[in-house]
Amino acid sequence: MPRTVEVTELALRDGHQSLLATRMALEDMTPICEDIDQAGYWSVECWGGATYDSCIRFLNEDPWERLRTFRKLMPNSRLQMLLRGQNLLGYRHYEDTVVDRFVDKSAENGMDVFRVFDALNDIRNLRRALEAVRRTGKHAEGTICYTTSPLHTVDKFIEMAKQLQDLGCDSICIKDMAALLRPQPAFEIVKGIKEACGEDTLVHVHVHATTGVTLVSLMKAIEAGADIVDTCISSLSLGPGHNPTEALVEMLQATDYTTRLDKARLLKIKDHFAKIRPRYAEFESKFVGVETEIFDSQIPGGMISNMESQLKQQGAGDRVKDVLNEVPNVRKAAGYPPLVTPSSQIVGTQAVFNVMMGPYKVLTGEFADLMLGYYGETIGDRDPEVIALAAAHAKKEPITTRPADLLKPEWEELRGKALALEGCNGSDEDVLTYAMFPQVAPKFFAHRSEGPKNLGRDPVTAAAAAAAASPAAKAIDAKGPVTSPITYQVRIGNTSHAVTVEPS
Repeated sequence: MPRTVEVTELALRDGHQSLLATRMALEDMTPICEDIDQAGYWSVECWGGATYDSCIRFLNEDPWERLRTFRKLMPNSRLQMLLRGQNLLGYRHYEDTVVDRFVDKSAENGMDVFRVFDALNDIRNLRRALEAVRRTGKHAEGTICYTTSPLHTVDKFIEMAKQLQDLGCDSICIKDMAALLRPQPAFEIVKGIKEACGEDTLVHVHVHATTGVTLVSLMKAIEAGADIVDTCISSLSLGPGHNPTEALVEMLQATDYTTRLDKARLLKIKDHFAKIRPRYAEFESKFVGVETEIFDSQIPGGMISNMESQLKQQGAGDRVKDVLNEVPNVRKAAGYPPLVTPSSQIVGTQAVFNVMMGPYKVLTGEFADLMLGYYGETIGDRDPEVIALAAAHAKKEPITTRPADLLKPEWEELRGKALALEGCNGSDEDVLTYAMFPQVAPKFFAHRSEGPKNLGRDPVTAAAAAAAASPAAKAIDAKGPVTSPITYQVRIGNTSHAVTVEPS
């Protein structure tokens, strides 16, 4: 009797985040929700990650209403979200009671499975969120961010799995956000977790497809005992995205493993997104094939498409390769953090600064905080010279305590500021939206009544828009060589940084 491997579908969250810069509108997802709900998935990832930010920043859409809509349209499904531990869905650490309230409200509005991770794999930054999930009675999935470095070993990942088990997690996820998990380590880590934590421990494996090796990694993880794997429907897969759901199903034919997925439903889901995807062509990543160079840069799929989009908008699309080459140097200086939100944005933005201005001539506030321990501890020692530069920049000393321990209660202050904004409805959900994105929420509240925006276009219009997406680059082509400084705006989280580049 074949063992059933469960599957989580990613199309409604990480699928379009990785391929389409998180721009897909809710109205393009709702028509297919019934088929997704009936297809036989273990869970449906549909919220969290960058979707919350994108909803209010670009789509004029209430993320809480999106969650409630999914709950209504998929009554038979476990809804799953990605939660950044003490960062929640923002880009800083939040005080503990804000973490509690966010988890409570997410559960109340329909969330079932909370995949909780910390960008640095600092267990201290996971504890409060996992405790909050357990109090709600929902599924707490403790997460290991997979990465490679001279210091990251199979034994280290197994050790972290044991720590997550001790926190009472219902499952343990190996989260490979940059397609770095080769087949043999996948087998060894899953097998090691099963041996160390018990065969009944639910192990969930998440990989991207960017490097071209990870469908094999999923097979090896399954052979080692993985219980659940993540995939994305084929019409919204590959590139910096994920392995196709249908390919997994077919790969398991005539093996000792099977799935519960309904192939007829999968075909309907595939056809739906095949029609929708071309409408978002202007946001599509150009990393469409296999990029084994990612084993060196380690930039995760979702960040590639967003970085590429932002650099092109500033007429700097030709610097992407230079930035990718600089990322490993910055990562080493920072103690080899895994690259996932927000550490990926922090390291990536500093790499942009280093390429354009010279190594560490200019630091972002976020990178200074990373170097000084204000995001948590890294597996490796940080470069002492860069730490000194960071301390001078930030005018504060390094810390070794849990960053959230330095925060004062902030809910009442956040609530007061949110309620003073035009269009705030006074709910805890609106206060949490303000807490996550205080620079973006005021505009969203003021214009929410105008209704959601759909940024998708028909294929012809989308292609024309994509061709015209870089007016700065177009102007440079028309006018010949650059003879004066150019200033680029590089955004990380809620903060925009101006970078001026002198002509060579």
